[in-house]
Amino acid sequence: MVETEYEKTYIPLIGEDAPSFEAMTTQGPINFPEDCKGKWVILFSHPADFTPVCTTEFMTFASMQEEFKKMNTELIGVSIDSIFSHIAWLKRIEEKIEYKGMKNVKIGFPVIADLEMDVVKKYGMVRVKDSRIQTARATFVIDPESKIRAIVYYPVNNGRNIQEFKRLISAMQKNYAEDVSTPANWQPGDDVIIRTPRSMNEVEKRLEKVQDEVYCLDWFICLRKDSKNNLG
Repeated sequence: MVETEYEKTYIPLIGEDAPSFEAMTTQGPINFPEDCKGKWVILFSHPADFTPVCTTEFMTFASMQEEFKKMNTELIGVSIDSIFSHIAWLKRIEEKIEYKGMKNVKIGFPVIADLEMDVVKKYGMVRVKDSRIQTARATFVIDPESKIRAIVYYPVNNGRNIQEFKRLISAMQKNYAEDVSTPANWQPGDDVIIRTPRSMNEVEKRLEKVQDEVYCLDWFICLRKDSKNNLG
């Protein structure tokens, strides 16, 4: 049965290599990850073209595309619709749809036409309900070394918070650049968490001498004041 086949679709894990693929998009052919080496990537699937929630997401992603580019981040959309459906939908968005002050929005990032479901099966983005096959509302954040660093699935009826992906990438870039962690609700410029001591000797040294810009809530949780803003 179709349901059995797709219920077993494998979802790659955080830290694993992002599955490679070649596909046709609204911006021409793509060879991933080779075409995106050295860049962060948000690869996101949407259930279907010409649907209301997906339309608001695409308009919001497109309106923020330049902000993501400044963060060395590329956007790639995918669904199991045809290239002709994608083009017709994106043109309709550009010419007809106005939402929250956004209008004449041109979708400048590639949208994969995955009719054979090669990409969505590799990423576990296939959703089966009542014998109908759809693409899930899934998002994969992939780092410049083509490793999966975040995976987020949303319900079909709820649109993604695009600003959260911008914040998340900023936080992960901070992690990579400075070997720190970010606390709950962190925003660029907020204090960051420094590495937890890994031996009793390190604990004693930390308690004996705390740097001026560092403050500790306890021996295992110390934060460093920070004023840098990764978003520019």
